[in-house]
Amino acid sequence: MKNSPQPNGNREQISERPGAFFKNAGWTHLLCILSVLVWLCLGVLGCDSTETGSGSSFKSPGAQSEIGLEDREADQDSVETRSDPVEPFPKIVAFGDSLTAGLGVSRDQSYPGQLEKKIQALGYQYQVINAGVSGETTAGGVRRTEWILKSQPDFVILELGANDALRGQPLQQSYSNLETIITRLQEEGVDVILAGMKIPLNYGEAYTREFEKMFPRLAAQLQIPLIPFFLKGVAAQRELNQGDGIHPTAEGYAIVVENVWEILKPLLESRGPQT
Repeated sequence: MKNSPQPNGNREQISERPGAFFKNAGWTHLLCILSVLVWLCLGVLGCDSTETGSGSSFKSPGAQSEIGLEDREADQDSVETRSDPVEPFPKIVAFGDSLTAGLGVSRDQSYPGQLEKKIQALGYQYQVINAGVSGETTAGGVRRTEWILKSQPDFVILELGANDALRGQPLQQSYSNLETIITRLQEEGVDVILAGMKIPLNYGEAYTREFEKMFPRLAAQLQIPLIPFFLKGVAAQRELNQGDGIHPTAEGYAIVVENVWEILKPLLESRGPQT
């Protein structure tokens, strides 16, 4: 009777002659081992799929904790966009400052969010993109125009200028910046709607008056529709504004939507419902 090989001796043979192990194990065993190793790399070790282009949303716990609220909302928006039909809805971009972004209210309570619900309920299948940035000036708008064009909008609702006035910037420069934005959008065939704004009288009567006149003058020069006063029925109404007295509540934004809709409606009607 042969003595059974000792475990220690067996391990020494494998370590000294690895080729013999694979030969004895056979190709089937070798493939199984390789498969397990690949699975461990991709699944257990968490290889970063963003480098391989797989499109996976896997993130390490550390990376997830660093993602801010705005990034999470942007991720959600991209998921909703991918769920749209093969032919995506034409786009209306709301381009502005914190009054467009909806500072202090949820995204669906902002005026772009409420506007999209309204127009889709009426049979107009447009996607409304909220491109508002808190603190935005007309100079910042100029820098963002090319980014706005990447979404290939059919319409842009332009609401900028109030932050220029609150900082006492020269109105001639604000006018020039708005003109640059509108002209660039028109070059790409975008229909632009300009939102008129007003500021309190404590900035001086002459400055206040010239600021208010800037918007109808621009609209006439560039032949675009004008919302006479974006915050009509909302400004100075305590119950429709948040504690700062500047930014509307959700109810205030509902009135803003009606101000916008009054000008936008004829433009959409000319193209017909898209039900």
